[in-house]
Amino acid sequence: MTPPRSATAHSHSPADPAVAAVERPTPAGANAPGFGSDVIAEALRSLDIPYIALTPGASYRGLHDSIVNYLGNTKPQMLLCLHEEAAVAIAHGYAKVTGKAMVTAVHSNVGLMHATMALFNAWCDRMPVVVLGATGPVDAAKRRPWIDWIHTARDQGALVREYTKWDDQPASPGAAREAILRGTWIANTVPQGPVYINFDAELQEAKLAEQLPPIDVTRYMPQVSTAAPAELLRQAAAMLKSAKQVLILAGRASRDPQVWNARVALAEALGAQVVTDLKIGASFPTEHPLYFGSPRAITPESLDGLKNVDCVLSLDWVDLAGALRWFGPSPGAKVIQISLDHRIHKGWSMDHQALPPVDLLLSADPDLVVPELVKEIGTSTKPHAVPTPRKIADKEPAGFTNEHIARSLRRVLGDRAVTYTHLPLSWDDSWIHFRHPLDYIGSDGGGGVGGGPGISVGAALALKGSGRLPIAICGDGDFLMGVTAVWTAAHYKIPLLFVIANNRSFYNDELHQERMARARNRPVENKWIGQRMADPEIDLAAMGRAQGAVGFGPVTKPADLPAVLQKAIAEVDAGRVAVVDVRVEPGYTAVMTAAMTRAGN
Repeated sequence: MTPPRSATAHSHSPADPAVAAVERPTPAGANAPGFGSDVIAEALRSLDIPYIALTPGASYRGLHDSIVNYLGNTKPQMLLCLHEEAAVAIAHGYAKVTGKAMVTAVHSNVGLMHATMALFNAWCDRMPVVVLGATGPVDAAKRRPWIDWIHTARDQGALVREYTKWDDQPASPGAAREAILRGTWIANTVPQGPVYINFDAELQEAKLAEQLPPIDVTRYMPQVSTAAPAELLRQAAAMLKSAKQVLILAGRASRDPQVWNARVALAEALGAQVVTDLKIGASFPTEHPLYFGSPRAITPESLDGLKNVDCVLSLDWVDLAGALRWFGPSPGAKVIQISLDHRIHKGWSMDHQALPPVDLLLSADPDLVVPELVKEIGTSTKPHAVPTPRKIADKEPAGFTNEHIARSLRRVLGDRAVTYTHLPLSWDDSWIHFRHPLDYIGSDGGGGVGGGPGISVGAALALKGSGRLPIAICGDGDFLMGVTAVWTAAHYKIPLLFVIANNRSFYNDELHQERMARARNRPVENKWIGQRMADPEIDLAAMGRAQGAVGFGPVTKPADLPAVLQKAIAEVDAGRVAVVDVRVEPGYTAVMTAAMTRAGN
């Protein structure tokens, strides 16, 4: 039996001393569970979960008390959030770094409604999150007038059932403990994803009639086999070795360096060209000679370099059918798909994408299969065409664009270890090289604007003590929708740099309006209406300062940006959160606009 991905590659980050020092409770002296919610809290501790991100609510006041007065607000420690979307996004970002589910708590049906977008992001991103909710009392005779009635739902899990792996509403302390164990196990098992567990308020607040027997939680976390059968491995290796030119679509992967190294070894053994996707994080070194690019930066001219591809290897690529149409390999090209994603496809959301043509499917975790393929294939002896490595352009771009942000960061950071926790939609992967799986952790997953700040805070929390500088480059719309997550970072001493690519517009939608106008022969000059954030312009540095961060800007000239970034990084190195408002011009590069048009963004 093979352990799940998270068990082999990652572990929870230990509680950081600076975070642990915040909000220390007066000791309550409780040393044995006395209430239903104490059992729930104890179950969370047994799973070694360090944090629980939450927005307070009376529906889970019992659990709140148990974490503070029974557990002493440690393991898990509360992370107070100002919005439920931020709470779930923080857990999402934490999982993107560690590979492990963190816990969140949301208040009743209304809190869950706030959290739904962030849950959808985590679902589409295949990231583990355990969301605890509350309702009730289920027994109508015990409800307070009005408020308990409007905050009680007959089937609360139905709100999120179609974009969670599992949900439950246990009715006893013993069932609650089991739900915590089962939900965490399901969330962390590949393909990973969020789960939702709803607790009746009466269950939480009722005194225990008797103590539950102790259990060994490791026995309730069975290892799940996600490797491929040996015969299918041999078939895949034979197809790859016989191919004249292989294209590897390097899709979802953990942040494990061993997985990264195995992908490099496989590409080198095959002389394969490799494509990555900025939606899912760094999955191959972008300055490697075999790296071909990401879809948003590949031009129609460069696609000619793939005309000889006769075998495509998909490593859990997001939207394989779309990629095959995009890259256009020869009609006779063989396709090998290695993925477990089909195991959680549902009918409500179309996030599973179009059905791809596949000649060989390995229903397995690519992180486990790739090292075995390397062993099976061995060292290649036949010559392969090796493309020229992509180089960062030397020519200074005109105006003030996102590329200037990238250039300034390269100048200021040098070879410093950095994790980009978020990048704008219009980012070009040639601007900054990724040399390690933690150099970039990927996008929000579901295209839910506003997820970037919270995800970045969760990632920065997981990165504390790693020696890496977390940097979130967010658009202004994304930052404004999720700005309250900055307060949580400032409050719990989570250092993080926000660089806001502020074009004062929902510019991606300006492009959509321009397309509509051209298609209907109407004035394109009107595309900005209902899109531009101007008159008055929003002071994003002040928004950061309002949350407790150190604000810089607005920066309006490219020449001024490196010095401002140096000051901001110094603040982060001193343990603070910094927000830099960079007033970039609306617009994308011609290559980016064309690529996004082809992709339908």
